[in-house]
Amino acid sequence: MANQFSGEIGVQSRASQCGRILRGSAAIIAGFAAAAAIGCSTTLAPSPDVKAPLSYRVGAPDGLTISILPEPVIEASVQVRPDGVITVPLIGEVMAGGRTIPEITAEIEQRIARYKRDPHVSVALVGAASTDIVILGEVGRQASFPLVKETRIVEAIGLVGGTTAFGSDSRIRVIRTENGVTEVLRVDLNAIRKGDLSTNLMLQPGDFVYVPPTLWARFGYALNTLLFPFQPLMGMARTMGGNLLTP
Repeated sequence: MANQFSGEIGVQSRASQCGRILRGSAAIIAGFAAAAAIGCSTTLAPSPDVKAPLSYRVGAPDGLTISILPEPVIEASVQVRPDGVITVPLIGEVMAGGRTIPEITAEIEQRIARYKRDPHVSVALVGAASTDIVILGEVGRQASFPLVKETRIVEAIGLVGGTTAFGSDSRIRVIRTENGVTEVLRVDLNAIRKGDLSTNLMLQPGDFVYVPPTLWARFGYALNTLLFPFQPLMGMARTMGGNLLTP
């Protein structure tokens, strides 16, 4: 009788252990699935607010706002064309590409003086798109933003919330294209944290920064694809259904 009772206890104990293992496995799978849902998103966050310094040189397709006093006030929103030119009311074309905001303002004031006495011109940069860099991958929020001052890779990653727990900090890549030639530069954020600044690169306009997932994160993404193969199609169907129902 005692042997039978101890046997039942052993069976119950093993069953309990199996239950705990199964529950733990389910939690791990759920965690990987959540990581995949977060990591696979490629939506770019709004650009951080950046105020251009006086030394910033305008380029296409930057956006400018122009205000000219006295009355009647002339206001215009213009975009720098690929040839670097903008069109200003009354005076026509003004070369803006490669020039600073003060230089553009001075030329407009000089030329508008033929039509307005003692003119006061205000020029503001509202969209610095000519120097955009893009940061994607395992970061707090994927984003693109204008490079209007000297910025190193660590500062840029900090602007997007840093890397996530699923990011491979020692394998960050900076893809750069110069004169039609593309090169991939490696950045080791772990080494930078320890004081080795040799890979703390100074970013350049047009750079593409990618923080890849770790091996475990890649495994989680693959597992998520196997477990939920129709999830992207379902999301597309919901979007299309919403568009059809919208009047």
